[in-house]
Amino acid sequence: MRFTTLLGILAGASALWFTPAQAADEIVVGFATAASGFMQAYDKPAQDAALIRIDEINKAGGLLGKKIKPVFADTKTDQAEGAKAGLAVLDQGADLVIVSCDYDFGAPAALQAQAAGKVSFFLCAESIKAGIPGVGPFSFSASVLAPVQGATMSEWAYTKKNARSFYRLLDSWTVYNKGICDGFDWMLPRLKEAKLVGSDTFKNDDASIASQITRIKSLPKEPDAIMLCTMMPGAVSAIKQIRAAGIKSMILNGSGVDGSYWLNAVPDLSNFYVPVQGSVYGDDPNPKVNEFNKKYKEVTGGDPSSQYVYPGYVLIDVWAKAVERAKSTDAAPVVAELEKMKDESTLFGPRTFTKDIHHQNQGRYLIVDTEAGKPKVVDQWTISEKIPLDYLVSK
Repeated sequence: MRFTTLLGILAGASALWFTPAQAADEIVVGFATAASGFMQAYDKPAQDAALIRIDEINKAGGLLGKKIKPVFADTKTDQAEGAKAGLAVLDQGADLVIVSCDYDFGAPAALQAQAAGKVSFFLCAESIKAGIPGVGPFSFSASVLAPVQGATMSEWAYTKKNARSFYRLLDSWTVYNKGICDGFDWMLPRLKEAKLVGSDTFKNDDASIASQITRIKSLPKEPDAIMLCTMMPGAVSAIKQIRAAGIKSMILNGSGVDGSYWLNAVPDLSNFYVPVQGSVYGDDPNPKVNEFNKKYKEVTGGDPSSQYVYPGYVLIDVWAKAVERAKSTDAAPVVAELEKMKDESTLFGPRTFTKDIHHQNQGRYLIVDTEAGKPKVVDQWTISEKIPLDYLVSK
């Protein structure tokens, strides 16, 4: 009886020791992301892009001569479940933990990775907190900060479209929205002849922004540009109401409204501009991005819905480069290699990380112009100077 029991224990221990997550010829990447709830719409496209890059690396011989194995845990768009999901992928041997696209929903899993001494990457979070300030020194995001979007659009509109009068309209719902306007606020005083002619707020779920529109229309002259700091779903209603009121000002927004999936709700929308890391419209100036879009459709069955697909691909790309250079998946040497990256070339623009900031406070953006309901790339822009870290953190 004892012999049989001992055999059973040994068999169990053997099975545990040789679990696939711990196989010597594999490197485990854990996705603690939303497979359900509203965050799935943001997480899944970027996760699919990350898996495409993993597949490419595996087909090219792997990483450090090993295959990358993805493992998954559903955060269910719940912060408490996010922490559990982080622990779940760590228990499966994850050397890299990839977390949700939003800081608030991704941080619980990222904090578990930090506590375990593992690197984490947010899929596409654009708050400065999604990194050192909000998680710790092993945490990164491959996307570009929301303030860079607001700064990019205001400087581009001033320089290329001769905009001089600006109206600031902030949707106070999320940190992301506030970040766009923070970048606008930082850039505007640097534009010599630019003038803020008004400022207002609303909430994403407001059924009407009639009072805000009245204040815009009561100005002596229609502003050259409205800096609209908002995101879906409320962005559609706000844009529709602005145009229905007869306001023809250029509308500038952040990347959160990229994509053509909503444009039928605002027929013939024109004079509307957003910054994107890559174009989902088949007109990216880099032909390799257009090739990626085709590959994404082949793999997933659908076109990329917005530019938020792309940071998932980038994060695997830069992490894998750091692992190769460090010749290790251990967090400390990998982080050291990531922090050496300056204008590191990626398919969707250069990436820079330093010991002080694990996010992009300057980046090349394509400018997408929507005219008569049809979006297309019309320009590209990189802000003239980086947004200072102390400014970003103070916000």
